[in-house]
Amino acid sequence: MYEQHWQLADHPFENNSDPRFFFRSETHEAALLKMRYLIENNKGAGILAGATGMGKTYVAGMLAADLPENFAPLVHIVFPQMSSAELLAYLAVELGADEQQICGAGLDVIVRRIQQQLAAANERGQQPVILIDEAHTIDDPSVFATLRLLLNFQEQGHMKFTLIFLAQHSLLSRIRRLGELEERLTVNCLLQPFSFDETVAYIQHRLQAAGASEPVFDAESLETIFAESGGIPRKINRLADLALLVGYADDSRTISRPQAEAVAEEVAGLVSY
Repeated sequence: MYEQHWQLADHPFENNSDPRFFFRSETHEAALLKMRYLIENNKGAGILAGATGMGKTYVAGMLAADLPENFAPLVHIVFPQMSSAELLAYLAVELGADEQQICGAGLDVIVRRIQQQLAAANERGQQPVILIDEAHTIDDPSVFATLRLLLNFQEQGHMKFTLIFLAQHSLLSRIRRLGELEERLTVNCLLQPFSFDETVAYIQHRLQAAGASEPVFDAESLETIFAESGGIPRKINRLADLALLVGYADDSRTISRPQAEAVAEEVAGLVSY
């Protein structure tokens, strides 16, 4: 709706995984570096944690796109709220097992199929990567125990694969209580909110990726967006997107502090409602 007014070729603040809009902040670059180290050096398991809206899944997508082709198959489990048996069955099929053979099979058969698929991948020169998204939503402790036991394949069978949990901060304290699983996590990454300068650079990067050639937000509006978003990318996206809409409706040339404040009040009202 507002693209023509702001001379944009695309929406700059969509919450998607388009690599054109990925902003390589210090915290995201550090996470990518650590995750690549974990995977490429066969270090076993790790966790990428951060507040809602910090871009954990986005980082995982960029990581997958940057990895060499031999790091495959990449299994991305986005709904992990399953029983241990269901999760293992899903994983076995995603790794290449015959779904008909898995359906209704006992846990021992499913585990054996996973072991076979991991071994077959290694024989092909591949190293599977397993991403457990929204891992903080897993309620059953036995699921974590099962995933920990899968890591035994790495030590006992010398298999090469990587397990990464994507989660909110709350998972960190839960894993500490699990003890043995925490010991198996070689790399822990914590995504931090953007600083003010990073927030400004993020907004400018997104606008430029969408085709902007002129400044859109004035300095005071950027201060408001940072203060109201706390440096969380998803919140920045929401505020900035609505500000562009308000500016378009007002036929503005740039977004001002009053417009940014009005958008922030509207968003706050929706959240409290």
